[in-house]
Amino acid sequence: MEFFRYVLLFFHILGVAAIVGVWFANFRKPSVSPWQFHGAWVQLVTGLLLVGIIEMGDLGQVNNIKIAVKLIIALIVFIAAFIGYRKQKKGEPVSTGLAHAVGGMALINVAVATLWH
Repeated sequence: MEFFRYVLLFFHILGVAAIVGVWFANFRKPSVSPWQFHGAWVQLVTGLLLVGIIEMGDLGQVNNIKIAVKLIIALIVFIAAFIGYRKQKKGEPVSTGLAHAVGGMALINVAVATLWH
């Protein structure tokens, strides 16, 4: 069970790396890439699975308020990435605010995960 937790954590970190890495790389000319959309999807799914496996396997205590805050932020990131991805796929311009919302909110979620104890 613990091995599966670490595999999920690995993919969870890869998801945030895709979101934030592309955001930093395109900071001067912001857009939403497919990598950010897929990273947001991976973040959401692996985050939910991590909470479930921790609760199921008695691998530690979960701070439910922190998880709720992180889930709300993750949903915002996912929805913004989805909207930006669909706009870009249709050839429509993606607003700067939407593009920065994807990366910025993902970065805030990392801060919540690491700084809230």
